[in-house]
Amino acid sequence: MWCSRTALGRLQRIAPCTVTGHHRAMSALPKVYVTRRIPPDGLDILRKSGQVQFELWDSDDPVPRVELLNKVKGCDGILCVLTEKIDAQLLDVAGPNLKVLSTMSVGYDHLSLEELKKSLLIWACIFCRGIRVGYTPEVLTDAVAELTVALLLATSRRLIEATHEAKTGGWGTWRTMWLCGHELANSTVGILGLGRIGVAIAERLKPFKVKKFIYTDVEPRTELANMINAEYVSLDELAKQSDFLAICCALTPETHGICNWNLFSKMKKNAIFINTSRGGVVNQEDLYEALSTGLIAGAGLDVTTPEPLPTHHPLYTLKNCVILPHIASASYTTRNAMSALAANNLLAGLRGEAMPKELKL
Repeated sequence: MWCSRTALGRLQRIAPCTVTGHHRAMSALPKVYVTRRIPPDGLDILRKSGQVQFELWDSDDPVPRVELLNKVKGCDGILCVLTEKIDAQLLDVAGPNLKVLSTMSVGYDHLSLEELKKSLLIWACIFCRGIRVGYTPEVLTDAVAELTVALLLATSRRLIEATHEAKTGGWGTWRTMWLCGHELANSTVGILGLGRIGVAIAERLKPFKVKKFIYTDVEPRTELANMINAEYVSLDELAKQSDFLAICCALTPETHGICNWNLFSKMKKNAIFINTSRGGVVNQEDLYEALSTGLIAGAGLDVTTPEPLPTHHPLYTLKNCVILPHIASASYTTRNAMSALAANNLLAGLRGEAMPKELKL
């Protein structure tokens, strides 16, 4: 059990309190709550640092909201994952001790940035400090790019459907057009949101003899685009020209639901739509209509809304839709690297030093 300075002060006023040197040293360490059983590399860094006392929600399942709110009270730091909503309620409950929030994710749509900015302004005036935020970009680029290519191939060449046919007796005599899919060779690949992951996807697809890469973003990304010889186009042109469309953008108010009927209606009938970014960028009802009516050829999704996607969701009924349970970064190497970076961000922030990867609010 943690003993806050406030509680300790109350106890001292009520009765004499003898504190050993060990307990005195422990009570002086910053208190941290870790909201999930993170990969071992990160936990080892925290344990061996000797710089924090931390409590861990030791489970692969999310910490219940009530438990989370109870445990963050008086914390100096929080290490969370993308399932924890860091909002005004949590920040208010955590209180003025909170200095650092470190998320083991590259996305930060689960963080209420406006509330964090507000807290920074108010607390800077009252308490002369604000909340700093660490996140884990770049270390998952290779894993996400690999998974995106795998999902694209599985969807375009109908691998999941073919496996099902083989297992259930659908595999009969050789047929000329049975289970035909779409090739990457001589195709145009579109990327919505060109960042490091988008570049890494294109680099992996280039050996498949892709004819052309195009992209759209809030503005041209010339330096990144030059790495893959990609052409900047409008969103409408991205939809019209792409044989394969990979969604790599962050979830923001501007991108929420950007992949909707307006986009799908402009795409080719042979187009393959792939999303490994965030489920919220897609209007899933519109995607279902586009797939079920043959407006586009197929879709591969590693992310959905909500997560997990209920098993009765209509998208599961479609043979031309491949759905994965958000596993793009799920390699042993990458998850440990994310865990280590999140731990190092937390420790650096608590020391008042530059974080390896800090999200500038």
